[in-house]
Amino acid sequence: MLASCAVGPNFSSPPAPDVAGYTPEKLQSPGSDAAGPRVTRQRFVNGADIPTMWWAAFRSTPLNELIRLTVEHNPSLQAAEASIRMANYNALAQRGLFFPQVGANFTPSDQLVSNAQSGPGNTAQERYSLYTAQLNISFVPDVWGENIRNVESLDALTEQAKFQLEAAYLALTANVVTAAIQEASLRGQIAATERIIKIERDILGILKSQFNAGQAAQVDVLAQEAALAQSEQTLPPLQKQLAVQRDLLTALAGQFSADEILQKFDLDRFKLPANLPVSLPSTLVAQRPDVRAAEANMHSASALVGVAIAARLPSFTISANPGSIAFQTAQLFTPGTLFYTVAGSATQTLFDGFTLYHKQKAAEAALDQANAQYRQAVITAFQNVADALRSLQADARAVQAAIKAENAAKASLDIVQKQLVLGQVNQVNVLNAQQVYLNAAITRVQAVATRLSDTAALFLALGGGWPTNCPTSDWRGCVFETSVASKT
Repeated sequence: MLASCAVGPNFSSPPAPDVAGYTPEKLQSPGSDAAGPRVTRQRFVNGADIPTMWWAAFRSTPLNELIRLTVEHNPSLQAAEASIRMANYNALAQRGLFFPQVGANFTPSDQLVSNAQSGPGNTAQERYSLYTAQLNISFVPDVWGENIRNVESLDALTEQAKFQLEAAYLALTANVVTAAIQEASLRGQIAATERIIKIERDILGILKSQFNAGQAAQVDVLAQEAALAQSEQTLPPLQKQLAVQRDLLTALAGQFSADEILQKFDLDRFKLPANLPVSLPSTLVAQRPDVRAAEANMHSASALVGVAIAARLPSFTISANPGSIAFQTAQLFTPGTLFYTVAGSATQTLFDGFTLYHKQKAAEAALDQANAQYRQAVITAFQNVADALRSLQADARAVQAAIKAENAAKASLDIVQKQLVLGQVNQVNVLNAQQVYLNAAITRVQAVATRLSDTAALFLALGGGWPTNCPTSDWRGCVFETSVASKT
C-alpha cells in the first residue's frame, strides 16, 4: 500500500515514422531490356509477409541443411541465449526486494569470566555458555517506486536481449546465405578460368603446329605462352579464396576447420526468388530486431530516470529482530528468554555536493542518447531497405548486359580461332579476343552472384520473418516448425 506511486516518466513506444515508402518515387519492380538476353524476372510485392525460413526461397537443399546445422551449433547464438537468461535472472532477483528480507542467526558461545571482574579477594572464575537464536527482518517500502523502475529497466534489458538474439539469428543466417553464394561464385569463376585456359592451350597447340610448318612466327608462340601463363596465374588466388570461404562456412556452422562441412554450392543450384515481399514501413519498424532492441534500450533508460529521481527522495526502512537468549539450548524459546526489537527509520539526504542531482541529469541525458540511437536505428533500417531495392532494380540489367557481353566475346573468340587455323588473323587479335572473353565470363558469374546476394540482403534489411509467439526456451524448434506449417 505504501508503494502508491512511481516517479519518473512512463514509457510509451515511439510511433511509426509517417512515411509511405522507402524511395521518393513509386517503387518499380526490377526491369530488363526486352530485346536483350532472357533473365529471370523479379517483382516486388508490397505489404507481403516475410517467410520465416526466407532462405528456402533460393530452393537449395544444401543451403537449407547447412543453415539448420548452423542454427543448432553456432556459439554466437548460444551466447545470445545465455545473455537472455542472465538478464531474466537479474530482473527476477530485483523483484525479491518487493518482499521483506529475512535472515536467521544462531550464535552459541562459551565464556570464562576473569576473577578480576568478580571483585577483590574472589579467586573463583565463573564459566558459562550462552545460546542466541535470532531473526533479522528488514523491509524497505517502495514508496516512490524506485524498485518498480529498477524492475522495469531490467525487464526492458531482458526484452532487449531477446531482440539481440533475433538479430544474431538473422545476421547469422544471412551470413551463411551470402557466404554460400560467394562460394558458388568462386566455383563459377574457377570454372570460367579453367575454360579459357583450355581454349588458350588449344590455340597454343595450333600456333606451335603452324610454327613447325613455317606458317607462324616464334614471337606469336611466345606471346600465346605468356597469355596462357597469365591466365593460369589467376587460378591459384581463386582457389585460395574458395578454400578460405569453405573455412568460413565451416566456422559459421560451429565446427572446427578440420571438420569441413559436407555441403558444396554452385550457382546452378540456386534459384532466384521471383516474388520479393516488401514490408510496409510500419511493419518494418515492428519487425527489425535491431530497431526493437534500440526501443527496449530506450525503455530501460526511461525507467532509470525514475530510479535517479527516487534516490533523491526520503527512504524508509522497517526492521525487526525477534529472538531468544538462554544458557542452555533446551531453554531457548521458553518464557522469559524471548526478546525483540522493532524499529523504523526515515532517511533524507540534505547535502551531497549535488551528487544525486547530477546523477539524475546523467540518467536524463542517457535517455536522450537512447532516443537518438533509436531514431538512428530506424533511419539505418530504411536506408538498408532502400539500398537493397535500388541494387535489385539495377541487377537485372547488369546480368543481362554481362550475358550479352559474354556471348559476344565467345562468338568473337570462336571466329578468331577459325581464322587462326586458316592463317587469316594476327596474334594481337587472338590475344585481345582471349582476354575479352575471360573478363566477360568472370563478370557474368559475378553479376549473377551479386543478384543472388542482393536478394538475400533485402530479406536481411526487412528483418527476416521471426514468429511472434516463439518461446525463448525452444525458439529453434518453433522457427523451423512454424516454417514447415506455413509452407504446408
